Amino acid sequence: MDRLIYTSLSAMRALMDRQTVTAGNLANANTTGFRGDMADTQAIYLDATKGVTTARAQTGQNVQRADYKQGAVVETGRDLDVALEGDAMLSVQGADGQEAYTRRGDLKVADTGLLTTGDGLPVLGDGGPITLPPADKVTIDKTGAVWVVPTGGDPAQPQQVDQLKLVSPAGSAITKQSDGLFHVAAGGTLPGDPTARLTSGALEGSNVDVTRTLTDMIEASRSYETQVKLLSGAKEMDSSTAELMNLPS
Repeated sequence: MDRLIYTSLSAMRALMDRQTVTAGNLANANTTGFRGDMADTQAIYLDATKGVTTARAQTGQNVQRADYKQGAVVETGRDLDVALEGDAMLSVQGADGQEAYTRRGDLKVADTGLLTTGDGLPVLGDGGPITLPPADKVTIDKTGAVWVVPTGGDPAQPQQVDQLKLVSPAGSAITKQSDGLFHVAAGGTLPGDPTARLTSGALEGSNVDVTRTLTDMIEASRSYETQVKLLSGAKEMDSSTAELMNLPS
C-alpha cells in the first residue's frame, strides 16, 4: 500500500514542477527573445546510506534545458531594435555583475547614456558596458557596430562609438539560469564572434508555442487528477483492510 502512495505522491510532485515550468513559459509567450524552458523526467534513486533501499526512485521533473529554436522575427523599423541571426547572442551585464548572454534585442538608451536591453541590463561592448554621448540619432549595423550622429552634427557623417559584443555558443556548453540569461556552464565568458550578425529594425519574439503549451498544461492537470484518484483508491483499500481485520472471530 505504501508503495502505491509513495509512487502517486512522487508523480504529483513532478507534475507540479512541470506545471510551474509550463506556466512560466506561458507567461513569457510575448517576451522579446524569450527561450522556453523544458522539463525532463528522470529517476532519482534514493541514497542507500540513509537507511532506504536504492530499489526505489523518485520522479524528478526539473528544468533541464532551454528550447533553443528561433522565435519569429518581426520588422519594427525602430533603430535600436536588433534581431540576432543564427545562434548569435548579445552580451549583457547580469544583475550579479557577471557577463551573461541573451537574445533580447529591444535596446534603449538610459538618461545617463547607458545602452541597455528592454529590461534594463547594460549591453556590453568589447570594453564593457556601452555609454553613448548625446546624439540626434543612434543606429546599429549588421556587424553590431554602434553609430551616432552627435547632437547638432551632420546626419550624413555618423560616427562609430562602440561595438556590441556578439558571441556564438558553438563549441561551448551554455545553460539558462534562473535570471533568464544564458551563462557558460563551466564558468567564464565567451569570446566575441566577428562573424556574428544581426538584423537592425527587427525583433525576435518568444519561441513559446502557446497552443502546445496550453495542451501540456491540460495534460499535466489531468495526470494530476489521476494521481489523486489513485490516492483515494489506496485510502479505500486501506479502510477495507482495516474493517476486515476488525471482524469478530
